[in-house]
Amino acid sequence: MCARSRYSRIVGRFLILAGIVLVILGFVVIGADRIGIHLGRLPGDIRVEGRRGGFYFPIVTCILISVLLSVISWFFSKR
Repeated sequence: MCARSRYSRIVGRFLILAGIVLVILGFVVIGADRIGIHLGRLPGDIRVEGRRGGFYFPIVTCILISVLLSVISWFFSKR
């Protein structure tokens, strides 16, 4: 097998896996919204609005996602 074929096979598998993960995350976000957890609009997220525009930074949402990904990573590294 040539190196180019191996590379394209690895990249193809990665893209398929990334697509599956994005679909699953989409369902998680939709499901969370239906049960009342509005990701991106949690208490503690920073929102500043002025006359000409606004600034929004979802700090609590970022922390929540970071903790969740850390727990998942820890779980899979304990094998």
